[in-house]
Amino acid sequence: MKFQKYISAIIHPIVIPTIGVMIYFLLVPTTYTSAQKFTVLSAVFVITYLIPLFTLLVFKKLKLIDSYKTETIKERRLPVLLMVILFYFLANTLNSTLILKDLTLLFYASSLGLLIIYILFYFKFKMSIHLFSLGISTGFFLVLSEIYSQSFLLVIIILLFLSGLVASARLHLKAHNKLEVYSGFFVGIIAVFATYFIL
Repeated sequence: MKFQKYISAIIHPIVIPTIGVMIYFLLVPTTYTSAQKFTVLSAVFVITYLIPLFTLLVFKKLKLIDSYKTETIKERRLPVLLMVILFYFLANTLNSTLILKDLTLLFYASSLGLLIIYILFYFKFKMSIHLFSLGISTGFFLVLSEIYSQSFLLVIIILLFLSGLVASARLHLKAHNKLEVYSGFFVGIIAVFATYFIL
């Protein structure tokens, strides 16, 4: 049980965007300077990690949530809605200032996927955000393979392995059922491709 809890904590949805952007800058050739990359990475870390973390602390203090795990649909609504807005804001900012189209795609897709997750709350369906974040990452590197005609096979294989590991952990902890886990992953992938074709 402890192992599954560690996996869920280490491969947490709020750390995935920062790690994904780091891998992007390491593997994809860009003309941006180290200072520009650091600025983007810092913005991503603050908006997708620090702000959500601080918000959860505030929500817990105000008793809007009972647990930082946000296990129920009721507890998840506000945090997910906040993330929809934050990811959309981040995508707009990157698009208008640095014109980072690849990362704009990533964060618009994340916003779209989270919006779908939020809407499904009203149908009493609690999709796995852990698997959604890994699905987004997998879809992103699949699209990058198409854009740059470059293989990111190793990254994709690692992401698939981690997805299986996290899915197993979430099921073992009874945090989700199989449908919620699988749908989270595939909605993540679909959101990236849908956004790619729209943009």
